[in-house]
Amino acid sequence: MAQQALGPGSVVPRRRVLFGLLDSDGWAWASTKAFAWLIIIIFLLGYLPDRAYYLTVGRTVDLGVLAWSPINLCPPSNQDLPCPVPAGGLVPWETSPSSLYLPQPRTDGSLLQVGTQIFYFGGSDGRAATATVYVAQTVGIGNFDAWEDGPPLPDPRSNASVAYVAGSIYVIGGLDSSGAPTSSVFVLTPDPQTGQLGDWRVADELALPAPRSGASIAITPDGVLLVGGRDSTGPVATTWSTKLNSTGKLGAWSEEQALNAAQADATAVLVGDYLWLYGGSDANGPVATVQRGAFGEEAAEGLPANPNEGKLIRWDLSPTSNLPAVRTNASGWGANGAIYLAGGNDGTGPATEVYWAVPTTDGDIPEWKHLDVSDLPAPLEGAPAVVNGPTVLIVAGATTSDTIVSSSVRANTAPLSPFFQLGLVGATVPGLKIEGEIGQQLGYLNAGTVGAINFVLLILVGVAFAHKEKTKAIFGRVVHRVRRH
Repeated sequence: MAQQALGPGSVVPRRRVLFGLLDSDGWAWASTKAFAWLIIIIFLLGYLPDRAYYLTVGRTVDLGVLAWSPINLCPPSNQDLPCPVPAGGLVPWETSPSSLYLPQPRTDGSLLQVGTQIFYFGGSDGRAATATVYVAQTVGIGNFDAWEDGPPLPDPRSNASVAYVAGSIYVIGGLDSSGAPTSSVFVLTPDPQTGQLGDWRVADELALPAPRSGASIAITPDGVLLVGGRDSTGPVATTWSTKLNSTGKLGAWSEEQALNAAQADATAVLVGDYLWLYGGSDANGPVATVQRGAFGEEAAEGLPANPNEGKLIRWDLSPTSNLPAVRTNASGWGANGAIYLAGGNDGTGPATEVYWAVPTTDGDIPEWKHLDVSDLPAPLEGAPAVVNGPTVLIVAGATTSDTIVSSSVRANTAPLSPFFQLGLVGATVPGLKIEGEIGQQLGYLNAGTVGAINFVLLILVGVAFAHKEKTKAIFGRVVHRVRRH
């Protein structure tokens, strides 16, 4: 009898994944799974332990990617600021208690912090320049004690420029008691061992090439720049520099690149590789002008040294960088990469507005910002500013053309970021913020614990994949028991 051939049997179809895009037995799907597991391992053994550490020591911790958040909650210390606070924003100003007023009303004085002491030099009592020097001790962060009398200047001075360089305090130029610009430089060198201030001396070797008042000053890595100011005829455009010599003292003044336009009573702030000069007056009155100073760069490797390295080589004008309004004799300072201007005179009287900008690393000012809640409590001009940690302090000044005050105001230049944010693919949540060595040790312990637990979980997952049938059976029995109960 003839044998019958076997039939074709059943055909096992090839399994496809990802909507048929990949072959389940091919390299593409194997590579996709390997990459997915790599991300999972990094997340479990790297990201989660890292977040556990910062959740312990940080004020807040970010979970996921929070590029934009529609839900933001900020701490009460930010008061009425927007949440989140724009970069460079100031917490609303606070007026210091009367116990911290200057002993006498002053305007157009100079303010400087040296170590744990804040100095107020000279200034005018509304009639003429004075020689008084007041000193206050800082207390903690952003606070200070009552003012006391310090060693008086050799002669009265207002609208002077001050600097602390290489252990010495310098009071440069300014107006004398008759209202005339001077070329003198006074020097005070506190004893580094005892802290005694000592007495001032007149540094004839540092006398300015010509009288100046209302000049802007900037401290550079190797000395001091004195920019603009006034002589007996009005605002000038000169720029002078003095360098530290081999003994660590400032030497004679030399001329640097002049300004594009005369500018006096302006603010000079060094940010990165650029010196910003903004506000002040020219021969016609208050201006909104912003001038940018550029320095010579270090020569590339292998090329001869640049003779202009570190030297001010150019001033640039850009109308798009100008202040939103004209201001002169304003309070100005720099903090956290931003430059600020508060109050000042717009030609009709003192103002309250506070403007700030965050220059880019390329030397541009995208915009000047302003928030009503950050404006000064009252109009003010002729009041110097100093930054003490995160706090800026503005002392005394004039509230009207004939009203001189002794009070001071302060604001926090570092408002807190939101303690809670919720976005589409991430969130910011409050942290424990355990400070000091204890916080770090607890953070490491939490990170290690999370990492160890996740490592054990990965091992269990690997065992489950290696024994799929047994895992399915165990899982089935567990589900069955749960359903029975």
